[in-house]
Amino acid sequence: MGRLKMPPGIKAIEEEPEDYESCSEKATLACMINSEVAAVLAVMRRNVRWGGRYMSGDDQLEHSLIQSLKALRKQIFSWQNQWETVNPTLYLQPFLDVIRSDETGAPITGVALSSVYRILTLDVIDQNNANVEEAMHSVVDAVNSCRFEVTDPASEEVVLMKILQVLLACMKSKASVMLSNQHVCNIVNTCFRIVHQAGSKGELLQRIARHTMHELVRCIFSHLPEVDNTERALVNGGNKVKQEVTGPDNEYAFNSRQLENGNSGSEYDGQLSSGSFASNASGVPMAGMMDDSAIGAGKDAVPLDLHLMNEPYGVPCMVEIFHFFCTLLNALEHIGVGPRSNTIAFDEDVPLFALGLINSAIELGGPSIRSHPRLLGLIQDELFRNLMQFGLSASPLILSMVCSIVLNLYQHLRTELKLQLEAFFSCVILRLAQSKYGASYQQQEVAMEALVDFCRQKTFMVEMYANLDCDITCSNVFEDLANLLSKSAFPVNCPLSSMHILALDGLIAVIQGMAERIGNGSGSSEQAPVKLDEYTPFWMVKCDNYGDPNHWVPFVRRRKYIKRRLMIGADHFNRDPKKGLEFLQGTHLLPDKLDPQSVACFFRYTAGLDKNLVGDFLGNHDEFCVQVLHEFAGTFDFQDMNLDTALRLFLETFRLPGESQKIQRVLEAFSERYYEQSPQILANKDAALLLSYSLIMLNTDQHNVQVKKKMTEEDFIRNNRHINGGNDLPREFLSELYHSICKNEIRTTPEQGAGFPEMTPSRWIDLMHKSKKTAPFIVSDSRAYLDHDMFAIMSGPTIAAISVVFDHAEHEDVYQTCIDGFLAVAKISACHHLEDVLDDLVVSLCKFTTLLNPSSVEEPVLAFGDDSKARMATVTVFTIANRYGDYIRTGWRNILDCILRLHKLGLLPARVASDAADESELSPADPGHGKPIANPSSAAHMPSMGTPRRSSGLMGRFSQLLSLDTEEPRSQPTEQQLAAHQRTLQTIQKCHIDSIFTESKFLQAESLLQLARALIWAGGRPQKGSSSPEDEDTAVFCLELLIAITLNNRDRIVLLWQGVYEHIANIVQSTVMPCALVEKAVFGLLRICQRLLPYKENLADELLRSMQLVLKLDARVADAYCEQITQEVSRLVKANAAHIRSQMGWRTITSLLSITARHPEASEAGFDALLFIMSDGAHLLPANYVLCAEASRQFAESRVGQAERSVQSLDLMAGSVDCLARWAREAKEAMAEEDVAKMSLDIGEMWLKLVQGLRKVCLDQREEVRNHALLSLQRCLTGVDEIQQSHSLCLQCFDPVIFTMLDDLLEISQGQSQKDYRNMESTLILAMKLLSKVFLQLLHELSQLTNFCKLWLGVLSRMEKYTKVKVRGKKSEKLQELVPELLKNTLLVMKTKGVLMQRSALGGDSLWELTWLHVNNIAPSLQSEVFPDQEQEQLKQADEKTGTSIPSEAVVAKVAGTAG
Repeated sequence: MGRLKMPPGIKAIEEEPEDYESCSEKATLACMINSEVAAVLAVMRRNVRWGGRYMSGDDQLEHSLIQSLKALRKQIFSWQNQWETVNPTLYLQPFLDVIRSDETGAPITGVALSSVYRILTLDVIDQNNANVEEAMHSVVDAVNSCRFEVTDPASEEVVLMKILQVLLACMKSKASVMLSNQHVCNIVNTCFRIVHQAGSKGELLQRIARHTMHELVRCIFSHLPEVDNTERALVNGGNKVKQEVTGPDNEYAFNSRQLENGNSGSEYDGQLSSGSFASNASGVPMAGMMDDSAIGAGKDAVPLDLHLMNEPYGVPCMVEIFHFFCTLLNALEHIGVGPRSNTIAFDEDVPLFALGLINSAIELGGPSIRSHPRLLGLIQDELFRNLMQFGLSASPLILSMVCSIVLNLYQHLRTELKLQLEAFFSCVILRLAQSKYGASYQQQEVAMEALVDFCRQKTFMVEMYANLDCDITCSNVFEDLANLLSKSAFPVNCPLSSMHILALDGLIAVIQGMAERIGNGSGSSEQAPVKLDEYTPFWMVKCDNYGDPNHWVPFVRRRKYIKRRLMIGADHFNRDPKKGLEFLQGTHLLPDKLDPQSVACFFRYTAGLDKNLVGDFLGNHDEFCVQVLHEFAGTFDFQDMNLDTALRLFLETFRLPGESQKIQRVLEAFSERYYEQSPQILANKDAALLLSYSLIMLNTDQHNVQVKKKMTEEDFIRNNRHINGGNDLPREFLSELYHSICKNEIRTTPEQGAGFPEMTPSRWIDLMHKSKKTAPFIVSDSRAYLDHDMFAIMSGPTIAAISVVFDHAEHEDVYQTCIDGFLAVAKISACHHLEDVLDDLVVSLCKFTTLLNPSSVEEPVLAFGDDSKARMATVTVFTIANRYGDYIRTGWRNILDCILRLHKLGLLPARVASDAADESELSPADPGHGKPIANPSSAAHMPSMGTPRRSSGLMGRFSQLLSLDTEEPRSQPTEQQLAAHQRTLQTIQKCHIDSIFTESKFLQAESLLQLARALIWAGGRPQKGSSSPEDEDTAVFCLELLIAITLNNRDRIVLLWQGVYEHIANIVQSTVMPCALVEKAVFGLLRICQRLLPYKENLADELLRSMQLVLKLDARVADAYCEQITQEVSRLVKANAAHIRSQMGWRTITSLLSITARHPEASEAGFDALLFIMSDGAHLLPANYVLCAEASRQFAESRVGQAERSVQSLDLMAGSVDCLARWAREAKEAMAEEDVAKMSLDIGEMWLKLVQGLRKVCLDQREEVRNHALLSLQRCLTGVDEIQQSHSLCLQCFDPVIFTMLDDLLEISQGQSQKDYRNMESTLILAMKLLSKVFLQLLHELSQLTNFCKLWLGVLSRMEKYTKVKVRGKKSEKLQELVPELLKNTLLVMKTKGVLMQRSALGGDSLWELTWLHVNNIAPSLQSEVFPDQEQEQLKQADEKTGTSIPSEAVVAKVAGTAG
């Protein structure tokens, strides 16, 4: 420390011993100082005065200055000690003597100053040197009292520059910490005097002086963060360093010494004595730092403050310096602009200089200022008051500097400057940024730039909102600033200017700040709405912890709610005071029983009240109103306030009523409050009342144009004699009041309009009073606590402003700024679930895509490619749709309109609709098909539905462009056209339109529903009368997309199904001719069912029921698509048979299959599906058995295709009996008795339906089918044992089935249509065999029936008829042979089983008699063959024995009942 840094040329050699090094260093320093002495002596010798010897009469041969220099020369080489131990005064003093001497001329003084400067910059002197403090003080004192003779102006300027140089070197030196507060003040004072004097000198000196001043301030205030609060004595003693002109007894008076420039002992005009400086400044005390420190109000305070000023420098000198800068600004308030002796242009130059110094001090002092109450107090009051005033300056330079200072103050000290910042924005920025207050364009621009700078501070707007907008006593600064920005961004009847872009930047900075906070999380993203359940005094709402977001966030939201309600209440009050108060009681802001304090606070703290109504209310004689008036007065703080200031503040809050009694009451309340708080001069409250009245009268007298003879000061004083408890008030007091009222009117009528107020002195005093009581400043962090509420306020105007600028803009960078804004708005809207805002944004953006405009352009694709704004907007719309689709609602319609327009232009990738639907198509439900299920839209006769009918897709459009039109030959496209196409292609790729639909499975339910509704809406519009092919194309495309999202959202099908079904039903039922739309609808529906059945069992019935729409198709439409429909149904069945369980579902399927039986193209696929269901009973169920049997019958009867298929159908029917048998067995094994009985009945019903069906096919014209049907029927009837059917069922299968069939066949064989029925004989033979076989097989069960006799006679009568039947006009020999044979067998079996035998019962044996009666008609010989005569007796005996084998009537009835 303190070691000299040697230049390289004289650097000690490192290898040398250390003592050699130190010796070398000492020698070097000695040489340097020696050279400085030589330089000074050389200059002095050039002067005649110093060059010759003195007369011998003198005591000394040489002048003391030269002697001391020579003495130093001798000493420096002989000092043995370390250089650090040498007292710096020894080698500095000779130079300082030269500087102080008034005998030396400017050149000599200049050289001496240069020498001191060089010694200071050698880094030899630091705080460790011996006696360094004394040395530093000597240097400062010497330079401050520098004297020299002026020989010419140039040399004088050189000396002044060198003085600045040395003083700055002192402050920058390591030893500067040893300087006292007093010396630092003196340094700054000297520099300022040179700045002041430089005004009349050269430009260079002026600039150097100012630069030095700035550097000094930077040196001094950069020290602030390191110092302790040594200011405590100043603060605690409450002593303020006062200023007075230099006094001889005060050695620390800042200006006790002067720069004296005398020539031959005469001082020249520009000398800087304090007196001349003061007079130059028109009485402004600039020459003394604070006009000098005579310290404290009383003598006892002097030692304390003197002690402080002599301590090493710290806060006290900074307070003094800062105060001085503020007084520089204060001084300017009282100076009118005009020519003056001072050469600094006061109107702009001085304030700029002072403000620049203040800004430097704040930049370097930064947050440390907060720890020093006196510095902070200066900033809060004096500085800010001046900033408010200079903020309204006409000079853009001053305004710009003021704004920079306020921005710095906001950064470092905002927590201490809440109300000051509010005032600055309300009274300066908001006034200047709007032309209506008369600000110039430059002022508006500077104010707007400043505002934008503030907006770029991430937490600025949040803090304005939390601290001011949510405080009932403050104005809505956030709201006003946001409105200002959005209005200023609007170009109204004018082109876009830099101001509009600037405002837009501010808006977007605020919005992007919110967007960035989203990722940081929030204390409570879903905040509950605020509610007031009970009355609490709204002006007393407090927060437990202003530092903890968990406390302050709900607190400010509650306060904002209260503030909004109060504003609504004010609106009601202005229309009807009584209803206004009732409204506030209803919202719990006023108590149910009104009390004076709450009403008074409502009047005091609510903005927007009609001041006339408030004045009338307060002046009313009603007792409650009088109480309210006194409470109202009690809300004011008049502590230490002048009477006129207090009166101004009081009368600003309402309009003073016109009636004298009301005025009396109002002023009485005011006087009482004022006297209570400021009783210093006034004897009692009556004195306050009389003086208040007097001031009101003086105000009217001075400022009413109708009063011609104005009151003089003497008149006013005379009028107020003896009012202070019988005594006079001090004359100065009254005089001050008089001049205050004369200069500044008390406005008793409120300002017109709700503009931004001016800052008057009385308002400033009130602000300072309020700032002591206001709630602490809330500092926000980077989380989104209040963004939801803030964004709700500003979103509408913001979107509008960005949209208008985007519309008017012509440059890419402005477009990009707007797009960034749009995306930020979208992000915030989505995050805070503000769906309406997002919809508005989408609507706004869609307009800019130009896709919704009716296309007047000849080649819209090229126009789009050339329009970068439209392309950017398009990409943004789809970016928003993809990123934030969850929160889009009605906006889907606009997005869809854009997609449809791109579709019409052929710009969509063909995969948009298909991708979504087909992505899972590659894994079909049944792997057995070997290949994926084809998309029905790929049917050969239909164009692919993913694309329009004309040449589609971008390349298609491009090839159109390239092709040569036959009618009008087109040239090859130009490079520009090719480039435009390329740009269009890239834009559409960037949009990722397909992912809106492929990713729809991730959309929130409400958004998905809205998207589906938008598709239905867009696709449903063409249904108005005749629709063009283009409209139909659109409808098809929308339907495709709708089906795609339906398939993509199978897990949420319940949400979409109703709408999708109704839309498809509407298309199906309103279409009478085949077309792409109905095809898409039908196949889409089938595809949805096919894909969703495996996943949605609870919806299976609903899905299958929807397929009934296909049955409702117009005949022509159904015919056109029958084959594909059947293929789809077939696929559906094969893939999902296991998932179809209900009868209703099967009914739909079988109905569809049955219809195909008679369709040439479709029947094969239909039968294929039926085969799949019925083969081996694979998918037969009790639910579908009857339906499948019926469908098989339809196929069996169908003459489409080969007879083989009919035969196969009959086999299916016959084979299905095995299923019935299996079900019956399973039921018996697994079920309870009751259930078995029920199941048996159900199975019986099914069996009966089956045989009924077969009976019908037995009448088929085709012999092969007919005969096969008979065999199948026989198989079913004889297989009945396994099904264990009851007696009644046996009977039922005979009469309605077998007998009817035999009768019908008989009728056909004898009818006229014999040529249609070939070879009926074989059929009749088979029918007879069937009759015999079934009868015999069921004989045991039949014989139990009561009406067996009737049935048996029916059999006999049919046999009889068949023997006599004529086929083609002649009897059939085969039948005549067959029937007796069959009959004989039957009789033998009946005989064996004991069913047919002669009985001798009472009433005769009718069965026996009737049997032979019929048999004899057929074959008379049979009786003897079956019952030979020799056995007649045995028969009789047997009759008697077996009579009991015939069941009694009761048993028969029971069996019959069971069968029934």
